[in-house]
Amino acid sequence: MMQFHVDIGPQYEGERIRKEDMYLEFGGPKVEYKGELVRLKDPSEIEDEKVTIIGPDMKDLPEEGSYPLFVEIFVAGSQLEPDMEPVIERRFHDFCNYIEGVYHMNQQDEIWIRISKEAFKKGFQSLEEFGQIIMFEYKNDIPLIEQIQINFYTDPEKVKEKVLMARQIYEARRARARGLREEEVEEFYGCVLCQSFAPTHMCIITPERVANCGSITWFDGRAASKMDPEGPIFRIPKGKCLGKIRGEYEGANQTIYERSMGGTNRVWLHSALEYPHTSCGCFQALCFYIPEVDAFGIVHRDYKGLTPLGIPFSTMAGQASGGRQVEGMCGMSLEYLYSKKFFQYDGGIKRVVWMPKEVKERYKAAIPEDLYDKIATEEITTDPNQLAEWLQAQGHPWITGEAQEEFEKLREEDKEE
Repeated sequence: MMQFHVDIGPQYEGERIRKEDMYLEFGGPKVEYKGELVRLKDPSEIEDEKVTIIGPDMKDLPEEGSYPLFVEIFVAGSQLEPDMEPVIERRFHDFCNYIEGVYHMNQQDEIWIRISKEAFKKGFQSLEEFGQIIMFEYKNDIPLIEQIQINFYTDPEKVKEKVLMARQIYEARRARARGLREEEVEEFYGCVLCQSFAPTHMCIITPERVANCGSITWFDGRAASKMDPEGPIFRIPKGKCLGKIRGEYEGANQTIYERSMGGTNRVWLHSALEYPHTSCGCFQALCFYIPEVDAFGIVHRDYKGLTPLGIPFSTMAGQASGGRQVEGMCGMSLEYLYSKKFFQYDGGIKRVVWMPKEVKERYKAAIPEDLYDKIATEEITTDPNQLAEWLQAQGHPWITGEAQEEFEKLREEDKEE
């Protein structure tokens, strides 16, 4: 094993690198293409512990810049299964944050990695060393990994090509879980990977509610708990259903109470207004309440403009994150839009009146056809009063009251079993 220039250990989890302390960053909001992907390979296809850099290395990039990056990790092991790929992929977040002077946020094609000036000064100046540390951590923490190889792409065109390829894989993973219902399983899964930044947060992963980061489905949770029973992703006995419409379960309540150190004792999985799911900091998007129209907006982290609340995503994320329950501002994965239980206790998709054009177009299949043209985007307005007028003119079902009648009938079904 090569000698490392920086220290490694869980004591560095939660270390934040501010802009003034940053040598450079990969990904983040200023970079269009970035990503990470783990693929299971046959041992014959892997050159164990090899690191390849395609494009300029860290030491060759100008200081204080923001650069594209794609991290491709190949793993092999006799007991590894394809379902474990996204689980191993998500652990990259952990292992980056174990490195002194490295900060990693988000996941998949939304990653954000910063290297500190202090780490660079100490000699941490190459992706070769970065890769060697990551491979050491993977093998040390996940014994099922027998062989590992890492490719770092920093060439912009190669990064774009790899990201577009990876998005197809991400989508195939998520699509697999869309046919399963919460009523059909006896257990959910919990994830505390983000507790280094949000100590009281725990994601509750069900067949119909993907982890807030968007990268762990119910199938992934099952694979993770099998791969590492004592790890950060674990089984949650579902327990008695206390309300099927709001999505409240005895077992989930008990587990989040224990894992949040008593900070949260009750969660309604499918409500953004009452006992909402806690939010970490890696959530893909936020569902937020717009008082002027008594309805919801959705905003994702790549959106740079203002929302109908008069503030951008970055400000809202600061208000919602940290593992707190914030009524009317709830972290979520964009995949959750496909769920039939999408905030159903509050009115569901028919209560959504605004979202960025990018999200609306990308998730068109998740929006009812007769509702699609009645949801506003930033191109129409971000002013709440103008939004109210536009929605009324369009005949949005929540504004006209049509959807509210349906909503009230659904709530009547939410009886304790």
